[in-house]
Amino acid sequence: MERIICLVIGYACGLFQTGYIIGKVHKTDIREHGSGNAGTTNAFRTFGKKAGAITLLGDCLKCVLAIVIVRMVYGNSMNGILPLLTLYAALGCILGHNFPISMEFRGGKGIAASVGMIIAFDWRIFIVCAVVFFALFFTTHYVSLCSLSAYAVAFILVLVFGHMGKYGMDQPHTIELYIVMAVLTAMAFYRHRANIVRLLRGTENKVFLSSKNKK
Repeated sequence: MERIICLVIGYACGLFQTGYIIGKVHKTDIREHGSGNAGTTNAFRTFGKKAGAITLLGDCLKCVLAIVIVRMVYGNSMNGILPLLTLYAALGCILGHNFPISMEFRGGKGIAASVGMIIAFDWRIFIVCAVVFFALFFTTHYVSLCSLSAYAVAFILVLVFGHMGKYGMDQPHTIELYIVMAVLTAMAFYRHRANIVRLLRGTENKVFLSSKNKK
């Protein structure tokens, strides 16, 4: 039951669609432009740097909020499996972001929300993933490649830290933690399946922070 509650809490938080709201401020539906999703990269491309930054922050914070709520609710009664419950909250949030019932299940791809998940779940993983992301970004400028690579690294680090006993849970719950993280990783790759095809074909769009660098 606790897992379902955490999923519901997360899903409710995930329904706050920052990119969609910014689009409405500009009197348009962001999903009718660019890649057709309501995420950070599309907001950046469609409305500019400021809109992209706000979308990133808003989508990141809603996952942090979901995890904070779960920690407040279960911090005392379920402390032994709290890392697992927080990851369920993150899963719910990213599901709400990617497939929002309020927007006919047409949301984003969950990367910005996943940044919030990693920050709130384990700051050590966040630091490593940030290094991986920006190292790839400034050499390739493929946001999709950077995001998926960082996600894969996060999954590997969860396995490593879990095996080392860093999350303080017994083996069955630690294995369940791995499964939830695997689902999150698989969903990220699934949502980026079109990007992966374009990367393989060499037709993926690049993102530059400065217009001077565009070719």
